[in-house]
Amino acid sequence: MHDTKERLSLLWIFALLNYLYADVVALFAIVGSPNLADAPHLPPWALMGSAVLMEIPIAMIVACRLLPFRANWLANISAGAILTLINGFLTFVPPLVGARTPALAEYLFFATIETVCTSVIVWQAWAWSALKPAVSSERAVGNPELVA
Repeated sequence: MHDTKERLSLLWIFALLNYLYADVVALFAIVGSPNLADAPHLPPWALMGSAVLMEIPIAMIVACRLLPFRANWLANISAGAILTLINGFLTFVPPLVGARTPALAEYLFFATIETVCTSVIVWQAWAWSALKPAVSSERAVGNPELVA
């Protein structure tokens, strides 16, 4: 069970670094554009929503290591599903319906990696649910038949 906690925490770190670097690349593209007036300006509610979404993978890095099995399982599936759906929807649906998006090839590259990573997190957490937690040492000590 401990290995799964570490694996999930590592996957959240990987996802977070991709989210952050994609935003840095997008920022460089905006700052480097010939006309900064054309750069998208997000309203305060959208900036707050973005902050909340970024806090999820940050919090999950710690949560993976500290939460007990059941809460860990539920948190990873919930957070992973939410971020997979939101990221997938915001990245891939607008171009499918003909909406003009400022998405750069680099951003789409990172968004694809992020979506795959959070999908893997959901899969790993779901598969983890099929495993039964190990019998605690207290139960084994009190019952010599379990030790053998």
